[in-house]
Amino acid sequence: MKQKTLERWSPWVLLVLSILIWEGLCRAFNVSEFVFPSPSRIAQQTIEFKEVIAGHAWRTFWVTMVGFGIAIVVGVLLGFVIGSSRLAYAAVYPLMTAFNALPKAAFVPILVVWFGIGIGPAILTAFLISFFPIMVNIATGLATLEPELEDVLRVLGAKRWDVLVKVGLPRSMPYFYGSLKVAITLAFVGTTVSEMTASNEGIGYLLISAGSAMQMGLAFSGLVVVGAMAMVMYELFSYIEKHTTGWAHRGSQGE
Repeated sequence: MKQKTLERWSPWVLLVLSILIWEGLCRAFNVSEFVFPSPSRIAQQTIEFKEVIAGHAWRTFWVTMVGFGIAIVVGVLLGFVIGSSRLAYAAVYPLMTAFNALPKAAFVPILVVWFGIGIGPAILTAFLISFFPIMVNIATGLATLEPELEDVLRVLGAKRWDVLVKVGLPRSMPYFYGSLKVAITLAFVGTTVSEMTASNEGIGYLLISAGSAMQMGLAFSGLVVVGAMAMVMYELFSYIEKHTTGWAHRGSQGE
């Protein structure tokens, strides 16, 4: 019980210690707020500009969720196709890997030309940067289905489609939730990067505006808000994963 309690509170303890050290260093070395604002200054500006930050944060959140939702649909479908066929795996996977290596920020100017400044480039950037982990993990979960298990199911009369849908997909769920926890953080990165160059709303736009006005505390507030939103979504997927795929982790869980 003590071990579980320690694990539950350890992130918060580390966060508080980090903030205290950060605050102490800023005060000890008299660091200018225009260079590196202290946590107290960030908190002060967060409260001062809470309505502005909330408006931009909501814009970033829902845009990210739209792009992320598209990434889930496309990632699952592509992952299913690639993972269920050796030919598709051999043909598509290398191309997708090469595509994933391209810097997604480089797509933003192209997306602006195609869709104009606004939500279009932000949604598509969030999608482009986050669908690959989902696709790879679904494909991996299906492609690594044990041949012996598949042979046994075939002997029992199961067809290829039955094996994939009734065994392969449930077996891929731990991979799927793992990919969601990675992809959601990337989606927020994609949205923020796009907003910095192709939007007049959102946290990315706020970062540029605050930096131009030398309000570094406000800029750091935006970063903190993005991090908090990503962390909340990460914990949400962790919670869902724990309550739907506990069977996959019970062997590694301590009593």
